[in-house]
This record gives sequence, structure tokens and C-alpha cells, in this order.
Amino acid sequence: MNIVVAYDVNTETREGRRRLRKVAKACEGFGQRVQYSVFECSLADTDFERFRRKLVGLIDTDEDSLRIYTLRGRREEVVRVWGRDGYVDFRAPLVV
Repeated sequence: MNIVVAYDVNTETREGRRRLRKVAKACEGFGQRVQYSVFECSLADTDFERFRRKLVGLIDTDEDSLRIYTLRGRREEVVRVWGRDGYVDFRAPLVV
């Protein structure tokens, strides 16, 4: 399953800044950062559920916003990028 995760964490308080770091770190464990608060992830269904629960548990639903978009199709088919694209397909063959 290919997903895009976007979040906006209220950083006006120390606790908010802590939540932001935790959300970013959780996302780094499951995907690749493509924008400052946007990650692309390729996950198995079981990993997706674990990831979703972790993120929902980290945010403050009264202060923060979390969006998860499911991509239908391969990334190359459904994502258009203009400008820099640092995405690396780790499932592709590695050429040394």
C-alpha cells in the first residue's frame, strides 16, 4: 500500500514541539520525507495499521492535523513532481 502522510502539529508550546519531533521520527521509520511535513510510505497492510495507530496516538486531536492519503496505483503512475524529487525506490534493484 502506497500512502502519503501530511501533518500539521501546533508548535506554540514545548509539548507541541515535542509532538512534532515524535511524529516526524515515527514517519521517518516508515517512509521517506518528500516535503517538510509530508512523507511517502510503501507499507504492508499490517504495517499501515501499526503506523496509523502510532501517529494517531502521538498527535493532539484538538491541536494538530494528520492526513493520510492512499495512492491507488504505482507511485510513478499517480505522483507528478515538479522541481526536486529526492524520492528513492528502495524496492527497486540496487545497482552497485
